Amino acid sequence: MVFLAVFVLWRGARPAIAALALALFWLLSAGWLTAPLLAWVQHDASRYPPPRFGERTVIVMLGVGTTYDADGVLVPKRDARLRIATTASLYAQCKREGRHCRVIVSGGNPQRHAAAEADNYAPYLLRAHVAPEDLVLENTSLTTYENAANVAHILHNERYDSLVLVTSAYHMPRALMDFRRFSLAPEPVTSGGRIAERGVLPRWKNLVAANIALHELIGMVQFHVYRALGWF
Repeated sequence: MVFLAVFVLWRGARPAIAALALALFWLLSAGWLTAPLLAWVQHDASRYPPPRFGERTVIVMLGVGTTYDADGVLVPKRDARLRIATTASLYAQCKREGRHCRVIVSGGNPQRHAAAEADNYAPYLLRAHVAPEDLVLENTSLTTYENAANVAHILHNERYDSLVLVTSAYHMPRALMDFRRFSLAPEPVTSGGRIAERGVLPRWKNLVAANIALHELIGMVQFHVYRALGWF
């Protein structure tokens, strides 16, 4: 949009602007600029230690959208499936250690699909042997900040010894910022991230990954700006 606005308003520089836009598109789609952007938002993922399960452990999983499959059935997005698998694995490990374990799935319906993220993910967690009595659905939050606020409200009067947060590697830094804003200090567990494939030809997956990385970087800047203004 910025390039388009400048292109329309600054006629004399249109050839240079078009060339710059084309070069930027290629750098992103061919992976050469996308890779460092991803590295920037995912750099801490390999440093997170394994979580410790206390006597009463709460595992929080954040939503990341839903999509309709070829048959028109609403299903979790790819990254959501990875988060579900990671959450189920942590829950199983927690139970094997003889702990009391609960899973909170936080995700509303920002896409305005047929169901909220938390409601859509629930059957997958149940099939992965998360007990119904241990599953809590928070299905109203529309942003990561609201994820943190609503989970904090759920945990306000609850006693727990360990708090574990599950989300994608690219999302974890911003998620931790929001949760800490509500005096929560969860142990981070990433469910996987995104990679860029460098080459000569443009790749759609690189553009998708670049969009994700830029969204997270802008979100972190927004957090600090809003905090400075007293809005968060």
